[in-house]
Amino acid sequence: MSEESSLYGKATDLLHQLEDILESDALIDELGFIHPSQFSLLNEESGISGNLSDETIHQSADRIASSNEYSKQEKRYFWNRDHKLGISTDVLLLLYKAAKHSFMTAFKQYKMCGNQSDKVGRCLPASVSHDHLESILLRHSRSLVLLSCDFMTAWNCRKLLVSKKKQVSMFVDELLLSELVLSCSSKSEQAWSHRRWVIKSISANCSNFKEILGKESELVEKIAERSKMNYRAWNHRCWLISYMTKEQVLLELKKSRIWAALHVSDNCCFHYRRRLLQKIMEDRSNAEETASYGHNDDIVQEVKEKIMEDRSNAEETASYGHNADIVQAVKDELDWNETLIKRYVGREALWLHRRFLSMCWINNFLTDSSDGSYHSKEGTGMYRDLGTFLQNELCLLHASTFADDDYGDFQAQATHSVSYILWLKMQVPKPLENELLEKIRDVDLKTLLDKSCPERSSLFKYFLS
Repeated sequence: MSEESSLYGKATDLLHQLEDILESDALIDELGFIHPSQFSLLNEESGISGNLSDETIHQSADRIASSNEYSKQEKRYFWNRDHKLGISTDVLLLLYKAAKHSFMTAFKQYKMCGNQSDKVGRCLPASVSHDHLESILLRHSRSLVLLSCDFMTAWNCRKLLVSKKKQVSMFVDELLLSELVLSCSSKSEQAWSHRRWVIKSISANCSNFKEILGKESELVEKIAERSKMNYRAWNHRCWLISYMTKEQVLLELKKSRIWAALHVSDNCCFHYRRRLLQKIMEDRSNAEETASYGHNDDIVQEVKEKIMEDRSNAEETASYGHNADIVQAVKDELDWNETLIKRYVGREALWLHRRFLSMCWINNFLTDSSDGSYHSKEGTGMYRDLGTFLQNELCLLHASTFADDDYGDFQAQATHSVSYILWLKMQVPKPLENELLEKIRDVDLKTLLDKSCPERSSLFKYFLS
């Protein structure tokens, strides 16, 4: 019994030390769980700080000693320097049990004191005891989510307390806390969900909301650099698009291009770019729909007259029916994608991205769903443009398959390119399908099929028939 009490006392002391460190250094931005054998190495490396003066080193050492309250024992459990925090793996279980027990005890007292059930969002009477319990809950829940990142009750408790206070500084603190959790648990669904809740809560009353969105996007890139194929991080970035203006979306397309070009196998970043392009086209469609169904008859008449005027210049502009910047954005993406395909051989993510771009180009800029005959003046212009587009795609096929190299990447490139052309055959309008088949026969696609992927030749022959 005495041993159990001693163990509980040790766990409580460790929890107090951890919470004191977190409160003494509010700028901690990285957390790690460290094997005990690495502590001496960390101290040696941090002690050799090239450009620091002796006075600065002594001040830093004093701060760490006072903050961490190191015991006289040789073994240490916490490391805190330069706003980085390390916790020994030896004490993780003890810390978790202590944090959970302390949090759940305080949470029960909080509910009993307020004389309420577990319904979240109900206003509680303000009192000294409540304020004290709230500060304790915030303290313990912070430790708990750092030690157990998906402890939903602790996250929900923080939502309750922060939404009750409605202070901007507290919402900012929640962003910092969730970022600290993500520094060691980058795929924590609860941490990402908590960030979305904070952003949604402050979206209407935050003066620098655009800046926050920009920082969120940069955070995802930083985390994605450390954690490859992180679906939750990229899903969060896609969610941010709904709050972006058209200018921000275009800026994101430009900024994310550098990262995508360096990670051509990561389909998540190309999915993000597809969502950005979809956002641009959706905004344009919504604007057109609003103009078409406006309540002001004068405005409606003006829009109709403008449409008739545009149609008189069909050869130049009416064939697209979209803003020039939207057309240019998709065209630039197609050209850039082609450059990457030729530069990075055999990357499936690039070919999948091209399928989306080709679909956008055919459905939005080259075909007219209201006129399937292709005999009108507008239809003739679109027919010519689509023929040029198909010719360019076949040239890309030729460049991707005629490579005298048996290396695996070149074989994959040939397979992806042939599969892409066969997919494209299923997407083109019926009046142009025969023309595409003729162009395919000109490049002798059957020979390419037999060479690149003989195991699928029978399936591909069916599509070519």
